[in-house]
Amino acid sequence: MSKRRKSQLAVSSHAAHTAEGAKSATAATDAAPAQRARGGAGHRPIVAIVGRPNVGKSALFNRLAGAPLAIVEDMPGVTRDRLYAEAVAMGRPFVLIDTGGFDPDSDDPLTQSIAVQVKIALEEADVVICVLDATQQPMPADREAVQLLRRSELPVLYVANKCDNAERAREGMDLYKLGIDMLRPVSALHGHGIGDLEEALVTYFAEDKEAEATDDKIDKIAIVGRPNAGKSSLVNRLIGEERQIVDSRPGTTVDSVDTLLEYEGEPMVLIDTAGIRRKRSVERGLEALAVMQAVRAVERSDVVVLMIDAHEGPSEQDAKIAGLCIERGRGLVIALNKSDLLDADDRKKVGQAVNDLFTFVTWADVQMISAKEGRGVKKLMEAVRAAAKAHKKRVTTGEVNRFFENVLGHHPPPTSDGRVVKLFYVTQVQASPPSFVITTNYPDRIHFSYKRYVVNQLREHFGFTGTPVRVFYRDKNKKP
Repeated sequence: MSKRRKSQLAVSSHAAHTAEGAKSATAATDAAPAQRARGGAGHRPIVAIVGRPNVGKSALFNRLAGAPLAIVEDMPGVTRDRLYAEAVAMGRPFVLIDTGGFDPDSDDPLTQSIAVQVKIALEEADVVICVLDATQQPMPADREAVQLLRRSELPVLYVANKCDNAERAREGMDLYKLGIDMLRPVSALHGHGIGDLEEALVTYFAEDKEAEATDDKIDKIAIVGRPNAGKSSLVNRLIGEERQIVDSRPGTTVDSVDTLLEYEGEPMVLIDTAGIRRKRSVERGLEALAVMQAVRAVERSDVVVLMIDAHEGPSEQDAKIAGLCIERGRGLVIALNKSDLLDADDRKKVGQAVNDLFTFVTWADVQMISAKEGRGVKKLMEAVRAAAKAHKKRVTTGEVNRFFENVLGHHPPPTSDGRVVKLFYVTQVQASPPSFVITTNYPDRIHFSYKRYVVNQLREHFGFTGTPVRVFYRDKNKKP
């Protein structure tokens, strides 16, 4: 296992990102990537696809994701924003990222800097797939990207795409001029070579089980939200010193920063992240990297603290961040910061606004705080610890079935088209988040309202506060 992959639970230093700092961050990609704390079980590896425009990155993304999620056109520059998708290779789940093409000769702000695009892969991915075009001779953009990737400790799989036949595959051998040790011929369009690529990919997913078990004992808390919501101020308040850069200008924090904290005798890792803006507001380059790092932080956390500027009130973007947390199966606590700027009426209004906007996540605890003055921070951390405990909680099969007998006795599932729906057996199949499987005779005939009722009953009875609860229904006549 490489040094980069080892778990790091240490306090990270953080430099201010001024305009000059941003420029140096863009240019200094030849340095080895910084280590980061790795997530535990259930935290999927991230695979980034990079390459210059029109080499077939989006086609390969669609092929690996198993769905046409990225727009595919025979013209450069179609992929303008980074796409994320859940994917599975050889039975192993991972997060797949499609990046915009890089081209050093382009005037397009998205593509003109190879350094920014490759830096995204080096900083946040676990594995990089570098896509090259087998039908063309190596280009300067290919050479520069390969040189940068070779200097890193990150695993890189080099792919010669568009090998639709044997002749194309032979032509692709010219790409070895780039100094590549191993080149894998594939055709993203027709699926040739994809199986071999996936087999090679999963060899880099193996985790150090001993380190993973150690990591899982420590709760990882990601602090996310829009720029200038007070995320770094909260970290500073908790650790009791000005460890993070705090500035009234949005975008001060660019890297995701890990801080090991012992709170009331219990260790936890705080992950401070860059602010996530609306997609159309995200600047090309450095801030796109910040968004990717924030998503990565959510992916490897146990609980997310969604920071909202109470003075500005919640926004649709805040709701989208909450949706991301639910999609990733992470615990969630909502913190309304800067409450010291509000009077009683304003607090009531912002509380109502949160209730109206977050109707889909009523199980998340909402706390009014002032990170600057320390108000409400203790209650916030109590809610975070409760959410982390619920997130990892396991219920024995006997307990959950005894409870379920009582639920069915009071409120059995309604009949559907004259058929009696029966629920036979329930068991918890995993924690983080708590997930249950119910065996039934008609899984497709259970109404969504009854499914919601079951989740609510599980949450209320077993105390699953602050975490998603997932329930799956399985046909008793089908083998698992």
